[in-house]
Amino acid sequence: MKSFKLDTPKSLSQKVMLRLRQAIIEGELKLGAVIAEERLAQSFGVSRTPVREAMSLLQAHGLVVVKPQVGSFVFTPSAADIVELCTFRILIEPKAAELAHGHDRDGALKALTAAVADMKQAVAAKDTLAYGSADTAFHDALFVHCGNHYLMQSYQLIAGRVAALRTNLSSPLDVRTPASFDQHRELLDLFERGKFEGFTKLMTVHITNSGHAYARALEVA
Repeated sequence: MKSFKLDTPKSLSQKVMLRLRQAIIEGELKLGAVIAEERLAQSFGVSRTPVREAMSLLQAHGLVVVKPQVGSFVFTPSAADIVELCTFRILIEPKAAELAHGHDRDGALKALTAAVADMKQAVAAKDTLAYGSADTAFHDALFVHCGNHYLMQSYQLIAGRVAALRTNLSSPLDVRTPASFDQHRELLDLFERGKFEGFTKLMTVHITNSGHAYARALEVA
């Protein structure tokens, strides 16, 4: 039987969603910012329908809060949200790393090494956006190469929120202090050597510290 695989182009709503996701992650749209659907529709040159559909998609991934009769807003995490988010990451990221090591060690190691190199350049340039992007690439690589699409899908539910929190809250601190970068270099070394007891312990510390940084940044925002 011939293949029925289609190379389907992205819909308007998907294109709008991806651009808005990028804007939220990169801090163009700040945490808690109002998202005016009519203005967005005009900016994109589309009707309000794909914008509303994009809002629904972003809401499903926790990046947008849609309040009926009020409006749409970029998410703002509470202290409890941050704790739950970090707990979830602590549970799944070490396992993803272990699976990635077994499934595609070379591919994962290449991606992790590249991310650490990009982080080093970002620290030298004091580029918070580039640092956050490289930080996200490091953690994403564990799931991209883990070989388990259920684990990958679970991570995708929170990946955008975590990336946005990095850019908006922790990256400005990370490029000024070496702690985060040093931890990523050590995580890379532990992954390469397959030392997952140490990797799990350090990843737990790393994620916990990130949560504390998010919380502190929100308090002074």
